[in-house]
Amino acid sequence: MARVFIGVGSNEGDRLWNISRAIQALSQTSGVGVANMATIIETKPEGGPVQGPYLNTVVEVETSLDPDSLLEILQNIERLLGRVPCAIRWSARPIDLDLLLYDDRVIQQPRLIVPHPRMHLRIFVLEPLAQLAPDFLHPVLRQPISALAEAVARVSDSCSFVLQSSGENS
Repeated sequence: MARVFIGVGSNEGDRLWNISRAIQALSQTSGVGVANMATIIETKPEGGPVQGPYLNTVVEVETSLDPDSLLEILQNIERLLGRVPCAIRWSARPIDLDLLLYDDRVIQQPRLIVPHPRMHLRIFVLEPLAQLAPDFLHPVLRQPISALAEAVARVSDSCSFVLQSSGENS
């Protein structure tokens, strides 16, 4: 089974419900087991048009699915929850599921890049990811997630606050 981390975000509609439904759908997928979830935080959007704040978290899953199949599942869950393709990059969305890390693999494909190419720059990814895997080494940068989170936190102006305590999910 592969150890995988997925970024989960929402800034449209009932954000908490969207995140809950996405994680529930993921946990009901054959070949995927949700092992843990980080604290849900609220952050202001980075880039894109003017929009409301995001709720963000990271889930750790164990999966027998290959990266491409898992990506397809994530995109199906996004569609199920009302995400539609938009010509404007980084626009508001009911749900956003990003495959951040797949074990320590480095994948460079037209449809999939792992580790996520901008995760090391985003406090809304690194802060919750560091709760789950502080010592995990970024497969390209070869630095622990906790060190990346600390570095980005020092320069980030994205305020966040806790909405839910972290805890294990089955």
